Amino acid sequence: MTKPNKPGQQPVPPAEEGSGLAGWIDRRLPVISGFRAEYIDFRMPKNLNGLWNFGAILTVVLLLMLATGTFLAMHFTPTAAEAFLSVEAIDRQLPGGWLLRAMHMTGANLFLAALYIHLFRGLYYGSYKAPREILWISGLVLLVMVMATAFAGYVLPWGQMSYWGADVISKAVGAVPVIGNTLEHILAGSDHLGDIFLHRFFVIHFILAFLVVAVVGIHVVAVHVAGSNNPVGIEPKTPKDTVPFHPYFTSKDLFGLVLFALVFALLMFFWPGLLIEPDNYAPADPMHTPADIEPEWYFLPFYGMLQSVPSKFGGLLAAAGSLLILFALPWLDRSPVRSMRFRPICRAGLLVLVASFVVLALVGKHHAQGNWMALGRLATLYYFGYFLVLLPVAARKEKTRPLPASISAAQGDA
Repeated sequence: MTKPNKPGQQPVPPAEEGSGLAGWIDRRLPVISGFRAEYIDFRMPKNLNGLWNFGAILTVVLLLMLATGTFLAMHFTPTAAEAFLSVEAIDRQLPGGWLLRAMHMTGANLFLAALYIHLFRGLYYGSYKAPREILWISGLVLLVMVMATAFAGYVLPWGQMSYWGADVISKAVGAVPVIGNTLEHILAGSDHLGDIFLHRFFVIHFILAFLVVAVVGIHVVAVHVAGSNNPVGIEPKTPKDTVPFHPYFTSKDLFGLVLFALVFALLMFFWPGLLIEPDNYAPADPMHTPADIEPEWYFLPFYGMLQSVPSKFGGLLAAAGSLLILFALPWLDRSPVRSMRFRPICRAGLLVLVASFVVLALVGKHHAQGNWMALGRLATLYYFGYFLVLLPVAARKEKTRPLPASISAAQGDA
């Protein structure tokens, strides 16, 4: 019997019997043949570009974060009195501790950057459309989990920005009508941010990190079931449209990882100040409010929304809704054409959406003061208008460019 495969992919033959210990194990637990079928012989669309490298990059950085985070957790003390001092001891007294912490902090920043690029690729090439809805939703679950993990990790050093960032979030949660005070008390664990709060966030950070790995497994399975999307957004029709994952994409991913590692090293060793808030090198002081309280750069667009809306609860709804609306995207955009390459109106609209996201980050950076408030409100309106108005209307009215007959035809190989 041969294993059926997706359209345009050659059937995968059953694993050879093999000999020796590896063959004996594989006949009883087919991990070797399974790995070969899913990561060596697996057929991929042959026109994938560099944006498809970020899946491998995210996987490698996640493993790095888990490894460094586990060692850091062994030396961290999650109490308000000792957290900052234990981080200082890791940096100054633990052999190689400064390197572990630098890798962890740089990895956190670049992981979110790669995740945003990965999300943009999905938006641009329509990777949320059928039959990949589960793939899209699992990816968004990962985004939310990673953001929660990152925020919990940002609190742990218990520096000035850690403390006051946590204070802003707890008060935003407290603005929820009726149940806000209860939610704030559950979050803090007491009437002030202290030992209970910090210990809870340490546990949340540690547990979520490993739960992310489990959801990544679901995400990868969804990729292999539905197949990978591609830049033209049409399914492979013949074996000529695909190539095996190895060596074509293993070598391509390796090249992307090398380039990413260079950026990682440059930021970690030469420009660490680009990723680290100087105020967080001072211990938390509840009696002294910093002049500028702002989150890490990857939360700034949501912070901009939070500040642009007149009420605290309205801002919280806007920030949370900006993520939740992405879950409905497969049903908001009903166009049969996936890739924005063939959708001129939506392509322009998506580029404006990216610009609005950047504007919201600048609004958050400038605390929505003066003209930034008006810009923040306009950017927030456009953000939701793109998903709720532009995409549904364009699905019915937009005149799309003609699609190629096949992936090979799009590359001139037909």
